[in-house]
Amino acid sequence: MPNPVVHFEILGKDGKKSQDFYSQLFGWHIDTNNPMSYGMVDTHAEGGINGGVAQTPDSPRVAVYVQVDDLQAYLDKVASMGGKTIMPPTEIPDMVTMALFADPDGNVIGMVKG
Repeated sequence: MPNPVVHFEILGKDGKKSQDFYSQLFGWHIDTNNPMSYGMVDTHAEGGINGGVAQTPDSPRVAVYVQVDDLQAYLDKVASMGGKTIMPPTEIPDMVTMALFADPDGNVIGMVKG
């Protein structure tokens, strides 16, 4: 089964500043009306994908999220191929179940349960 990229994420040191920057730059609608003030991006465009802009206590990063049917199975495969789990399968109630891994070069990629 193909595994599509279904979400992008831009994380910065100042979430509000990043949200304002990308909203003004690209005309994205960014909704932060949630308990974590996570900026859900709706590009209002045909084609492409929507994503998120938020704050991180870690190093700023850009990530893509790939939809898979079994998060742990893919994390096991990542480990067998020289990558490592950054965040095990984690459920964010009423939003998503996700995991993060680093590839052998250290790029962080997200996966969401489809």
